[in-house]
This record gives sequence, C-alpha cells and structure tokens, in this order.
Amino acid sequence: MDRIVVTGNGPLKGQIPIAGAKNACLTLMPATLLSEEPLTLTNAPRLSDIATMTQLLQSLGTEVTKMQDGKVLALSSYRIDNHTADYDIVRKMRASILVLGPMLARDGHAVVSLPGGCAIGARPVDLHLKAMEAMGAEMELRDGYVHAKAPGGLKGGVVDFPFVSVGATENALMAATLAKGTTVIKNAAREPEIVDLAQCLRRMGAQIDGEGTSEITIQGVDRLGGATHPVVVDRIELGTYMLAPAISGGEVELLGGRIELIGAFCEKLDAAGISVSETGNGLSVARKNGRVRAVDVKTEPFPGFPTDLQAQMMALLCTAEGVSVLEEQIFENRFMHAPELQRMGAKIEVHGGSATVTGVDRLKGAPVMATDLRASVSLILAGLAAEGETVVNRVYHLDRGYERVEEKLSAVGAKIERVSDR
Repeated sequence: MDRIVVTGNGPLKGQIPIAGAKNACLTLMPATLLSEEPLTLTNAPRLSDIATMTQLLQSLGTEVTKMQDGKVLALSSYRIDNHTADYDIVRKMRASILVLGPMLARDGHAVVSLPGGCAIGARPVDLHLKAMEAMGAEMELRDGYVHAKAPGGLKGGVVDFPFVSVGATENALMAATLAKGTTVIKNAAREPEIVDLAQCLRRMGAQIDGEGTSEITIQGVDRLGGATHPVVVDRIELGTYMLAPAISGGEVELLGGRIELIGAFCEKLDAAGISVSETGNGLSVARKNGRVRAVDVKTEPFPGFPTDLQAQMMALLCTAEGVSVLEEQIFENRFMHAPELQRMGAKIEVHGGSATVTGVDRLKGAPVMATDLRASVSLILAGLAAEGETVVNRVYHLDRGYERVEEKLSAVGAKIERVSDR
C-alpha cells in the first residue's frame, strides 16, 4: 500500500496548475445517459473516482474513450444496455447515485444500489428519491437497491428540498431536462458545479434558467443532443494548494484559479494574514507578515466556506497565533483528522460539531493515517510545516480527489515523495 512521506522544507515558490473539478466531472459524466449522441468533456481530472464512474457507465452500456492522457473524455450512450447500477461499483463512491435521474428520465426505469464513499456522516439519499417522486416516479427500496420506474415518463413538478443538497439538486436537474412540462427546483444548491452542469446540459439542448440561485426552472424537452464541454476548475484543489504557501511560507501562483469560486475561503485567508491576488494566469498566494493569525470558521453551503476545505484549514490554524474555532455544519463526522494532527503536536479539542484549535509554534513530523479524502491532504499540508518527517498512510483516499499531488508540490520546492510497499 502506498504512503506519502513529507519533510518540512521551508518556503515554496513557483506555479501549480489546477485540474478540472472532480465533483463537477463526476456529475457531468452521467449526463451522457440523457442522450444518444456523444458528450465530450475537456479538462477532465485524472483521478480514481473518475475511473470508478467510467467503470459504472461502461457497465450500463456507455462507450468511454480517454484522450490527451485522460484529460479529454469522449462518452457515447447510443443505447443503455443495462439499467442496474451494481453494488460492487456503486459502493466505492457516492456520486454513483447520479445515474438514477438520467436513466429514469430517458428510459423510465432504473435500479441503483445505495452508494458508498468517505465515512464522514450519514449522507442519506432520501432527497434524491423525493425529487424523482415529485416528477411522478415510483420509488421502492429493496435489498439495498433503489428500484425506480416511471412507465409514462417523468412529468414536470415542484421539487422543494427541506435543506440544500448538491447531489440531489444535480440528480433532479438532469432528470427534469427530459420530463414532460416544467419543473421548479426550490432551495436548490448554488455551487459552481451546479452552474457547470446546467451550462453543459444547455449545450445539449436543455432549457434551464436560474442556476446559481436557490430556484432553478427547467422546461422539459423531447430529446437532448451531443456537446463538447470544458470541466470547471476544481475549487477544492485550488483552495488546498493555496494553503501550501500559507502554511509553509513563500509565494505560489495557482494557474486557472478564480476568486469567485471560493470567495468566502479567500476572506478567511485574508483575515488570517494571507495575501491572495489575481494574476493574468490565476491567483498568487503568499503569507503577508510573520505568523498566521487565528480565525473562526463555519462551514456552509456555497457561497459560504466549503466543508471540503475545513480539514485543510484546520492544518493551517494549528500553527496560527491564538485560538480558532471551527464549526462543521454540513457533515456530522468530519473531524476524524483531528487526532492525527494531534499526533503531530497540534492542540485541538473537539466538542460535537465544533473544534477549538490553539496554535503552536511548530508541528512535529509523525506517522499518521488518512481517514478520508480531505483529511489525507490536510495531513500533507501539516507535514509541510512540521519539523522532521511525516508519513501519511492509507493514501488511496488521496488519489480519489487529487491529481498527482506529490508532483505538483515537488514542483514548487516541497520535499515530498510517494513510497510503495509493492
């Protein structure tokens, strides 16, 4: 099993290219199931989760061709040969539930296993099912599978979410494109990945208004066509690498970065004493003066502070001057990285959905274990600021969401390498 070895090595300098968004690409790929014509995605990230979604789509009958070293995905779902998303594939990744809406909308039936993914909370799929029911589908949970059918096709309706759900909004949005009549999604998620999906679907011929707001209106069409669409920049990878010079010093330019993708995150960096400025190619990040300052953080749906950057921000605040409080409002089990950071000398107290972090002068390298995707990279960031060697075990989580992390950090001067026991 692979592990990442990081040795604190001082300030970083250089450029890091930011890949296409994992969460956007995993949503765009199932959109191929809505059309008989090809869908081509450019700027695709090269990640294990993308490989898992590829495997799932191929099991349903989609032809997938990778070009330009995997950065371009050509998808063709001329016909759907199989309408069952099997547990053996779906259990690896929660985004697998996103094939439900497209299959149901196109052919009127689908059987999808309940999904898996990182163990960061319950994350139920009930909102996905309620969205399909609002469009006339009949849903039944049996033997760990969602059995869905809409013999006469989906019909437009009002989908009113009791709370914001990115995945459920995406599923509802795709399903509604082929539903008969008008569908209104209320309390919709506003994330950039939602906007990206809507733009792609519009290129395929969908009629959508309101993406990026809390209410999206979709006028169903009889069929969708093919399209070519660039995957939006990964705002979570962007924020993660912005923290590298913040925690270790130096100045790094993030190629392709845009402030509007992570405005709330940039505000917290500014309050902590980190400079973020726009360049002709992206964003430049550097520590302003001296030690990082403590700040309080509360995770919220977009445009608030992203839950997917909470663990990485905690790593930074472990070395800040003062006491910081982080509140996790999205997932109920997302401080599993705290004990690992404590092994490196961090002072963290967790009380339910909040964590109090008292900054220390310097972290110390230690053997640590990744518990989920974002936790794994938070430990790498902590290792950049630690004295001595940090060994991050179980990095298979990391490969689900970060493309060649050791190459990107090495290119700006970090001392980091991947070691395999094989």
